Amino acid sequence: MNFFTPGQVNGQVVTMLKTNPRHFGSAADTVKEKGNSEKNFGNLLLNALSSVNNDQHKSMDLTQKMITDPDSVNIHDVTIALAKANLSLAMTKAIADKAISAYRQIVNIR
Repeated sequence: MNFFTPGQVNGQVVTMLKTNPRHFGSAADTVKEKGNSEKNFGNLLLNALSSVNNDQHKSMDLTQKMITDPDSVNIHDVTIALAKANLSLAMTKAIADKAISAYRQIVNIR
């Protein structure tokens, strides 16, 4: 069993080890970046919307290429790109609808 050393514990904040590179950051990073949380959330949101936009553009480009030069693209790639773009747009719409619904519920609480 691994116990924390006194250097890893600071009051109520425990420095956690980053064991997976896909994790956003450790507790220490969160405490250090407390003032930048709005900026980080904004960047995360913009990156997500940019990814959805890129999926849409990729599907449109593959569709146009399929129409103009059918031998240059595989129909499966076009179908996968269209499905990915459709799914990402549907998820974005669902998240936006839930966020608006949550905001309306907060406003209606009096």
